[in-house]
Amino acid sequence: MTTRTPEELEEKLHYHFKNKELLITALTHSSYANESKTPTLYNERLEFLGDSVLSVVVANYLFHHSTRPEGELSRMRASLVSEDALFQFAQEIDLGSYLRLGRGEELGGGRCRPSVVSDAFEATIAALFLDGGIEFITEGKTAEDDHKTALQEVVQKHPDDRLTYTVTGESGPAHDKRFQVTVALNGKALAVGEGRSKKAAEQQAAKAALTKLEQQA
Repeated sequence: MTTRTPEELEEKLHYHFKNKELLITALTHSSYANESKTPTLYNERLEFLGDSVLSVVVANYLFHHSTRPEGELSRMRASLVSEDALFQFAQEIDLGSYLRLGRGEELGGGRCRPSVVSDAFEATIAALFLDGGIEFITEGKTAEDDHKTALQEVVQKHPDDRLTYTVTGESGPAHDKRFQVTVALNGKALAVGEGRSKKAAEQQAAKAALTKLEQQA
């Protein structure tokens, strides 16, 4: 598999680094540095910082856009910054294809390994934070962007109502998967969404459900 360039990732992120080395380091796995003939920085220190940055950003977002109690907010934050969630976020920008890996890690499927890709996602967040500040990471994030939260707020008006999200279809090769998710209200299908990750498909399903409920109101 041909590694894509950092410049291509910058285009996808809609951000151009002032210090390009930060991005290159974020995309460099320890296996690449270990096999390099010259001293090479890799992403573990950035991963450490990115984990904290993400936690603060997510906590701040939830605090301002949800009225749920502390216990529920903590569980929501833990879910949003879990390895599985970060891996799915990373898949939305195909982050694995930009990584610099050692030969062994490459042959072992490192570009699709959740632990490797989610760590690189955290490192990339840290690189963005160091180069562009917290404002860039949070820029444009409004309650309306999170359709699942918005839909949950609507449903909460009726305490007995329950939402469920189910993957009802998958297509495409492993490196370019497409998912179809159906959101149901009390077991009855409400809307369908599609995306390059399960999370993205869920958001699209929630968005479609919100539109449907608004039309029925």
